[in-house]
Amino acid sequence: MAEFLLKYADSRGQIKEQVAEADNEVELRDRFAQQGFLIYSIKPSGKSLAASLGVGTGRKKINIEKFLIFNQQFLTLVRAGLPILKCLDLLADRLTDPKLGKHIQVVREEVRNGALLSDAFAAAGVFPPIYVTSIMAGEKSGALVEVLERFLAYQRLSMSVKKKLMLALIYPAVLIVLVTALIVFMVTYVVPQFATLYAGLNANLPGITLMLISVGTFARQYILMIVVALAGSVIGARLWAQTETGKEKLDQWKLRTPVLGSIWIKYQVAQLGRVLSTLLLGGIPLMQALETAFTSLESRLLRRTLEQARQLVKEGQPLSRSLDSSKIFPPLAIDMIEVGESTGALPAMLNSVAEFYEEDVTTQMTATLSLIEPAIMIFMGGFVAFVLIALYLPIFSLSDTIGGPGS
Repeated sequence: MAEFLLKYADSRGQIKEQVAEADNEVELRDRFAQQGFLIYSIKPSGKSLAASLGVGTGRKKINIEKFLIFNQQFLTLVRAGLPILKCLDLLADRLTDPKLGKHIQVVREEVRNGALLSDAFAAAGVFPPIYVTSIMAGEKSGALVEVLERFLAYQRLSMSVKKKLMLALIYPAVLIVLVTALIVFMVTYVVPQFATLYAGLNANLPGITLMLISVGTFARQYILMIVVALAGSVIGARLWAQTETGKEKLDQWKLRTPVLGSIWIKYQVAQLGRVLSTLLLGGIPLMQALETAFTSLESRLLRRTLEQARQLVKEGQPLSRSLDSSKIFPPLAIDMIEVGESTGALPAMLNSVAEFYEEDVTTQMTATLSLIEPAIMIFMGGFVAFVLIALYLPIFSLSDTIGGPGS
């Protein structure tokens, strides 16, 4: 039996898509029509084609930067008036990224077989939902060029914010690695050397020195077991973090973390504002935009919150009140969205929300890191001072004994 990508409306009028098996298209259309569904389109599923080309569907992520370059080239060709299939022919075999090239070849073959461009990208299973939905809006409105331009602008801004955050985190990360390496070196090498020295002198050691030597000796003897235990803990934590329970639990911990929790939620709000603004400006209805934004979010907590808000919007409540019911979104963002709804300028206001919180995240992150870096240096200096005092205190005691009255 062959697989088909089916788009239909159910009894409530909701548009749905699913992959179904049938001997042919006519049999599948008759089967769903008898169940009372309104059939919009039936296309051959891209799964079999993707499998034949060795391309996974939805299992791997594409390189966003390479995909951005592809869209810039694709936009240039479409703007020049070339047919969609000709644009894909020119680009599919010339992409520098082989993985992306295979996916674009799948899209090209689907379009060649009569599929819509949005259906072809959806069938590949690896492209961002916001991109697929934007392409669909561009096809329906006849403004594909404008939609691609908005997506490119959104992607550039999103990548710019992420790169700023990553650059801001590099220096503290390097400091933490260096401090950790210094602590391991002093505890596992320097301290045991002094322990051997003092053992040969048969000196009475202070309590602070004995404690440090005990820790250093234990760490040196069981260093391999400690490393294996830490590696096992990290692997176990990563596996747990990939489960649904682990992802939501981590989101809750992030939200409750002092200072960083506020930065995290503001960054998520900025991303959500960008996605919704881009979709609404492209002509996507609010309900469909919320559904696409739901699939675009990585945070399980935010996805659950947005799904609850979508249900409230479906029942007739405003978006601002629906989001406010979760008590997660910042009050200022709710107020700005409410103003956008009341003035009929919701897409523009969502864009303003994104710009405001992106700037706020950058400012708060810079201020927080400016405090974290001195704290790391102070901790490193304090630890080194503690080790030096604990190790050299017996030497001072011995020198006082040797140079005393009985000498």
